[in-house]
Amino acid sequence: MERLRSSPLHANISTALDKHLEVIHVVQSRRKDEIVNASNRQRQGAPRCQDDRDVFALALAIREMSIATRKARTTLWCAFQMTLPK
Repeated sequence: MERLRSSPLHANISTALDKHLEVIHVVQSRRKDEIVNASNRQRQGAPRCQDDRDVFALALAIREMSIATRKARTTLWCAFQMTLPK
């Protein structure tokens, strides 16, 4: 969109996209932690109950990702509207 406009977009647009990418990495990390901890418990012969802390951390990260996704979509829509010819 910057190329179409021949000028840089507002700084908030890139900030929202950077935040979205950061939150995606957090969700991936929380999911990986959950899988590792579950496999460690299984190897130790512990009961199959989930550790709630892993699930809550993942749920919180997904909630933050949902918020960041909505903001990123809105900022991309705004950038698109600014790119359209008048």
